[in-house]
Amino acid sequence: MYRFRFNNIENTSQYEELIKEFLQPSEYGPEGDTLLEYDFMGDKEEVKRQIYRDLSSRTGKSPKWGILTGIRPVKLAGELLDQEKDPESVLKESYLVHDSKRALVRDILDYQRAKAGKPDPKSLSVYIGIPFCPTRCLYCSFTSNQVQQDQMEPYLAALKKEIEYAGAAAKNAGYKPETLYFGGGTPTTLSAGQLDSLLTKVSDAFAIGGVREYTVEAGRPDTITKDKLQVLIDHGVDRISINPQSMKQETLDLIGRRHTVEDVYKAFDLAWKVGIEVVNADLIAGLPEETEADFARSLEEIIRLGANNITLHTLAVKRASRLKEMDENFNYKDEELRERMLASAHETLRGRGYQPYYLYRQKHTSGNTENTGFCLDDRPGLYNIRIMEEAQSNLALGAGGISKIYFPEENRLERVANVSNYEIYIDRIDEMIERKRKGFFI
Repeated sequence: MYRFRFNNIENTSQYEELIKEFLQPSEYGPEGDTLLEYDFMGDKEEVKRQIYRDLSSRTGKSPKWGILTGIRPVKLAGELLDQEKDPESVLKESYLVHDSKRALVRDILDYQRAKAGKPDPKSLSVYIGIPFCPTRCLYCSFTSNQVQQDQMEPYLAALKKEIEYAGAAAKNAGYKPETLYFGGGTPTTLSAGQLDSLLTKVSDAFAIGGVREYTVEAGRPDTITKDKLQVLIDHGVDRISINPQSMKQETLDLIGRRHTVEDVYKAFDLAWKVGIEVVNADLIAGLPEETEADFARSLEEIIRLGANNITLHTLAVKRASRLKEMDENFNYKDEELRERMLASAHETLRGRGYQPYYLYRQKHTSGNTENTGFCLDDRPGLYNIRIMEEAQSNLALGAGGISKIYFPEENRLERVANVSNYEIYIDRIDEMIERKRKGFFI
């Protein structure tokens, strides 16, 4: 049992995040019999390096991301490169990042710069949130609600009002959307008619002629129909997500997904038949009761179905999820298994011609791993790249949307948040619009 003392340090949260990479909550606390003491002498990274070395020698663990606790290591590497520093050298010497992770970061950074380039200063990524899902997954803490179709109408009315204002304000300010992204929740929880009406409003409000990528998450295969996909095609959508998470039926039942494996097959077949250009599929390593072979089989099935974007996630059990309530320490179990799952999947995807194109990390992720997006035939998800590099303004509409206005001269973002509860969003839609008028379109 360990206890830690930090001298001349008021905010210890970043150090606590690093400690969690080595120790379970039950292994440290104020009553610990082994004291580790640290003095802040003006360099917080040096304190982290001391913690890393101390805990590595005591636990035998050597987290591959070193002392990095942030979610955007590729962004950090890009900033180092722009400062004419060698990212790999700094990641190794200052952040203690292992060879394999440094190589992955540099590979992704080089690919992003070659294929996506840097965004125009007056370009926007536009996010529109649909906070409804058929069911709530065991591990989920996102803003999602299970409601009847007619109960969605007041939300859509409020959302259209925000879209109309934001589109006009963006045009007046000289902004042009580079990407459009409908997320959630599950946007295809809406009916075909509701989707058509909403996407029509977007087309009327925004100048979308120059949009490079138009994505609608259709994550739940059981919400996908030919009529809905045809609506998406008619409005210029060229990328969707079909997210099985696993191709093992017992796992789907356990985590609360209502769809079947057969639904995944049908959804892919429909998507290709109507002419969707890019389909992303999410898989999660470390789902309850899954083996390394289960995860490998799921990946093989998704490759066989033709997904040209595949995102590998590691299960991150959030505090507000049902899984966290069921098992407080689930995150800390089978960490080596999840590392093996991801390592094998990376090897498989690269062997089939897939290129890693973006990466991010999450808090509460087992095994100190990461989430990585892969693409085939140079069709990366541009919106994902822009969100992670944080060098472009992001206009987020709908409940839970957090807009970010980018100031390139200072390489700085300012946030303008909407409320997350969809019913409060409806009641306070005029306030959400006013927030954008004062905070975003300034």
